[in-house]
Amino acid sequence: MATSSLPYHEPGIVTILTHTSFLLLLNIGNTVLDHTIYCGLLGQIFLGIAWGTPGAKWLSIEVEAVIVQLGYLGLLLIVYEGGLSTSFKAIKENLLLSSCVAVTGIALPIGLSFSLLTLCGATHLQSFAAGAALCSTSLGTTFTVLGSTGLIQARLGVVLTSAAMMDDVVGLIMVQVISNLGSSGASISAVTIVRPLLVSVAFAVCAPAVSVFVIKPITLWLNDIREKRPQALPNRLFANEKIPWIIHTLILFGCIAGSTYAGTSNLFAAYIAGAGISWWDSEVPHPKIDAESTATATPTVNGTETPEHRSLNTEASNTSGLHTFEKYYSQPLHRILRPFFFASIGFSIPITEMFSSAIIWKGLAYTALMIVGKMACGAWLLRISLTPALSAKLTATLKLLRPRVAHLWTRVYEKLTSSHNTNPAHRTQPRTSSSQQARDARAINQAPDPASIKPRSIYPASILGCAMTARGEIGFLISSIAESNKIFSTTQTNADKNSEIFLIVTWAIMLCTILGPLAVGLVVKRVEQLQQGVQRQGRFIRGDVLGVWGIS
Repeated sequence: MATSSLPYHEPGIVTILTHTSFLLLLNIGNTVLDHTIYCGLLGQIFLGIAWGTPGAKWLSIEVEAVIVQLGYLGLLLIVYEGGLSTSFKAIKENLLLSSCVAVTGIALPIGLSFSLLTLCGATHLQSFAAGAALCSTSLGTTFTVLGSTGLIQARLGVVLTSAAMMDDVVGLIMVQVISNLGSSGASISAVTIVRPLLVSVAFAVCAPAVSVFVIKPITLWLNDIREKRPQALPNRLFANEKIPWIIHTLILFGCIAGSTYAGTSNLFAAYIAGAGISWWDSEVPHPKIDAESTATATPTVNGTETPEHRSLNTEASNTSGLHTFEKYYSQPLHRILRPFFFASIGFSIPITEMFSSAIIWKGLAYTALMIVGKMACGAWLLRISLTPALSAKLTATLKLLRPRVAHLWTRVYEKLTSSHNTNPAHRTQPRTSSSQQARDARAINQAPDPASIKPRSIYPASILGCAMTARGEIGFLISSIAESNKIFSTTQTNADKNSEIFLIVTWAIMLCTILGPLAVGLVVKRVEQLQQGVQRQGRFIRGDVLGVWGIS
């Protein structure tokens, strides 16, 4: 019988304590782990396992469903914030390298997944479905790790986020493919594969085109009006911080709704929306209103300037995308929505069925292959000299061609490096005390330009490979769809239990999602120690660890 309203009932003390402890521990664990290993999301995943269905079942199925839905809103905002932190200029300059990293991160996991043919007797379709689940990269995990380590605006962060976004688009195309397949091995329609790909390409192409040929002319027209008539309604309207919040929110959810109905990833649309707003903030001219021109009509109350006019004339009144996000969305995201997202990943791990001996060793073996498949992405950041093995004539030819091809690894950013030389804040370096600065001033002054030297050891490649390892939400989504469509099932599979292949794939997704961010946190912690310098043989040495990849 349908009811006209939901009756209100006061929650019991057990419910209050359970939900309160869950939310508090999500934030406490995140803070502690972020300050120690830069990986607070691990604690949130484990809490999801412990409090949810896989563990103690302290949260009801209804509550878990709500947390999953709110967590996905958090994922959209995480990706949107990542878009706000990037720029089209950096993406264009690193597009080729990011594409190479993305193709490697897709092809190797799918290819290595055919080892399941021997490992557990899987079919080719089952191996492909497993590879589809493991070829994606968790966008939420990637942006969270980069944000906690401070690398999101560095060149390394730009390459990583662009490659992860490409992997995600391919992964969501795989979702459409897998969802249309069943245990009968139904044929794959061309529309199933081509539609999500073409819509994603259309978003990637149309968004910059609309920004340049529509948004920019309209902005310049409004700027002209605002400069000529500073007291007019347009200037007073757009100087208000609430108006950009409304516009940015409409852009974000308009892109999300449009992409979903068009048949592509709403995460990709959230990233495009954030990147577009970032481009508008940095690349489009904005008016500089003279305060004297508005002084003649300054409204006052009892001789005091009104708050509305004060906010209009205050230079600190910022309407950029990042400032708006920080003011209106940051706290709900970081305290509630993002913890719920990573806890919801823990809800998806069938921990009680994963500890039979056969499942464990097969899962660990498959996990090792999947880690290798993603760690290989870091090889694109290595610069291996082949000069000793080449003839002198071929070496001379390569030197002539080097200015044309060197941009893949060692493009020198003239503007960035010039600003770097005058502003050390553009490098990913920790703060040092005055005594440390005085002690190593000579070493810094004599150091070569970081954009023209090799990074120390393989730390940039290690960070990239480890960050690409995390699978997360898309991997669980694809494997769950394959399991529900009986793709992973065999004739021996018990109807009441998950299939063996699904559990092996879940082992790989779970361990990759845990070990990847953990490894990034440990490597970045080591990098910070090296950046701060070490005392060797009575002489202070500062090694350039990230090289060109640490420039923002």
